Amino acid sequence: MGARVKNAEKLVMSAMKGNDASHDAAHAFRVRDLALSLANEEGLSSSPEAMEVVELAALLHDIGDYKYVRNPSEEVIVEKFLEQEGMDEKRRKKILMIIKRMGFKEELVGHGIDKYFPEFGVVQDADRLDAIGAIGIARCFTFGGSRNRVLHDPAVKPRLDLSKDQYMKKGEQTTINHFHEKLLKLKNLMKTEAGKRRAEKRHMFMEEFLKEFYEEWDGRA
Repeated sequence: MGARVKNAEKLVMSAMKGNDASHDAAHAFRVRDLALSLANEEGLSSSPEAMEVVELAALLHDIGDYKYVRNPSEEVIVEKFLEQEGMDEKRRKKILMIIKRMGFKEELVGHGIDKYFPEFGVVQDADRLDAIGAIGIARCFTFGGSRNRVLHDPAVKPRLDLSKDQYMKKGEQTTINHFHEKLLKLKNLMKTEAGKRRAEKRHMFMEEFLKEFYEEWDGRA
């Protein structure tokens, strides 16, 4: 493991230690591991430079997350870190572009990166894979609980056609509605073939969970 990666891990541990378990350092480390695995499957392992971009972008992607950052200056932590680590400008810009554009809210307004940017695809897919499946379900309820969100209210319908501003208003959601507003959409938004393959199983697990949830909620199970 290179010195930059070790230093990035230390930064992640420090910057994310106050977050709830849905967006803590363990999330960043899981996304890193997933991203490297996807990168291998997508044929990026022959390029050490590309793999370093993938690993650092994945590790650092949630530092400065709008859901947790109270001081806007914290959003420049990653940029300063990469400069201090002596990373060349080309790769530094690539990492920052991945981090700034990979979020679901950015895709709502069309801020995506095309398919010719493979590092972006594997990092975004890795982050989205961690948002679905068994861990995705656990993270969803952890975040909802941390914000005292209503678990489920049949009278509150999911907002299926969301703008970026609406999506960012977390108080308007129930935890269960978040599955319909975001999580169930992620399978079809995967950029890489490796990501698409892994998303299938995780998506099916969520569908089975929701089916059981609604049956139990209504007293039918």
